[in-house]
Amino acid sequence: MSDNNTTNPNQIIPTVLNEITTVMDDINADQLVGAMDFITKSRRIFVVGAGRSGFQAKGFAMRLMHIGYTDYVFGETITPSIHEGDTLVAISGSGNTSSVVETAEKAKKLGLAIVAFTSDPDSKLAKLADRLVIVPGATKTGAGVQSIQLLSTLFDQTVHITLDVLCLMLSRRDGTSNQDALGEHVNVE
Repeated sequence: MSDNNTTNPNQIIPTVLNEITTVMDDINADQLVGAMDFITKSRRIFVVGAGRSGFQAKGFAMRLMHIGYTDYVFGETITPSIHEGDTLVAISGSGNTSSVVETAEKAKKLGLAIVAFTSDPDSKLAKLADRLVIVPGATKTGAGVQSIQLLSTLFDQTVHITLDVLCLMLSRRDGTSNQDALGEHVNVE
């Protein structure tokens, strides 16, 4: 790690990129493949996260829509009620964010499959998961690969990349092309 007092982007950028690479190298490919079992077009997919993890969840939901999934962001005004057979994708760096854990607990009781993305394999969220993907980027609690970046920035960056990789895997499994996805993209021209 470089000196925390430096503001030189020529030192900061390579360090940040190295941190991202370190985390991505530690992603377990089998965990991503396992998550695909519960993310299918025959299921409704609900996503949940809080704070910046919530932004990553929304980005994931948008990309799922682009590749032909029926998905919703938990807590939005147009989100329907959840039912047995649906899937909840829950994102929390610490895995202990109360709103995310409580949502996962309720969803589990209703018979939803839980796919969790967290940095902590021993967290409450991890224990609820039917499929778990560990994204070991640093969080505000100090878990994961250490970082020069603030709070949970490294987790946020790498969970975003991980979710985009998952969408690419899903699109290839489903035979969805870039042109197909473009057809679902908002076009206001």
